Amino acid sequence: MRSCEVRRLGRIRYGEALELQRELVERRKRGEIPDQLLLLEHPHVVTMGRNGRAENLLAGEEALARAGIEFHHTDRGGDVTYHGPGQIVGYPVFDLREWKRDVVAYLRGVEEAVIGALGEFGIRAGREPGATGVWVAGAKVAAIGVHISRWVTSHGLALNVATDLSYFRYIVPCGLTKPVTSMRALGCPAELEDVETALARHFGRVFGLAMLETAAITERHE
Repeated sequence: MRSCEVRRLGRIRYGEALELQRELVERRKRGEIPDQLLLLEHPHVVTMGRNGRAENLLAGEEALARAGIEFHHTDRGGDVTYHGPGQIVGYPVFDLREWKRDVVAYLRGVEEAVIGALGEFGIRAGREPGATGVWVAGAKVAAIGVHISRWVTSHGLALNVATDLSYFRYIVPCGLTKPVTSMRALGCPAELEDVETALARHFGRVFGLAMLETAAITERHE
């Protein structure tokens, strides 16, 4: 079985995580490291993907800055999204040549891992026709946007665990005028660390990986 190193990074800024991903992607392409799964939180940040539309950003960069929200353009797929405290961000750095050279299958696999993890906490999640992500009763609980270079993946998923959903008012999430939700809003009191553990387990199941914890959990900030 192929191995995957799980790195729990606590709360780090978006730009720092982006640089780490780029470094790991290049090392993965060279075969220096096995697959990686980064699990972390970001401080408040709005990111615009390659397919982003300006009208889906409902506040200018100055207004975002006044609200304590960073803004970044990024090379992932998808439109605009929000990351913040209480949300688990997962960045898989996988070499799909060792799994399936199929972008759609990879997206469905990421969704399946999230759906499986949510099921451990009694949440029945699923997919919405024509939309990427994970949904509960018509509301999005996890957004997904990826980048693939020479079959090595980066970026990934954002799962709302105890996220302050009011911050989504600054954007049209992923360009869709559908509601967002969180595990906490659905009545689930799960802690972030427990959800991370479930996510890692289901990534291993879906992608056929032996998940190896390699980095200590950094202190989380309230």
